[in-house]
Amino acid sequence: MEGTPKTVTVSRSTTGEWFACFSRETDAHLLQPSSEIVGVDVGLASFATFSNGEQIANPRFYRRDEADLKRVQKRKDAAKNTQNWPENTKQKGILAKIHERIANRRSDFAHKRSRELVDRYQMIVFEDLAPMEMGRSRGMRKSMLDVAWRQFISLTIGKAAEAGRSIILVNPRDTSKMCSGCGRLVEKTLSDRMHTRPHCGLVLDRDVNAAINILHRGLQTLQT
Repeated sequence: MEGTPKTVTVSRSTTGEWFACFSRETDAHLLQPSSEIVGVDVGLASFATFSNGEQIANPRFYRRDEADLKRVQKRKDAAKNTQNWPENTKQKGILAKIHERIANRRSDFAHKRSRELVDRYQMIVFEDLAPMEMGRSRGMRKSMLDVAWRQFISLTIGKAAEAGRSIILVNPRDTSKMCSGCGRLVEKTLSDRMHTRPHCGLVLDRDVNAAINILHRGLQTLQT
């Protein structure tokens, strides 16, 4: 193990698996400076859209296993209603394993995508998610939990600090509405996937437009 060991934490998951987590002190591993900077718009249609037009597909881990979860939950409820406690306990364990599998896949995905970002870009600009998460509908909050934006951004921040990269969080207000070409606001519904601004002639994917606005705001913070 590289570095000086500091602590070890032993824990047991809800499925009965034991884990040992080691913390260690290591020297910073600074990456070679990069000339690339990027604004990142996290979303539901795509997991993340970059200001250069690239996108990361939404893996929808929870949605992929939702049918299994509902089926097992139904069996568990039936066992509970008939007081079949051994079967109830069995189905409860199966539920826990499915949830653990979802969490592990989500964590692995976030670690890999955050590593790719940090390895490539010198400066990465995200929206500050706190204002976005307030006032969302229950269905929207479930979708946001499934994509785990916070985990992804948190891991990116941690990896960036170790690598000598810069992370900037900006106000998300109107990043989806503002035209990245002329600065005017363009109202959109959730079903409107293209940003169209006749005044300046700009037409592009709405998430790319938002990512460009996010990058612009990040650059503006460096000038103040």
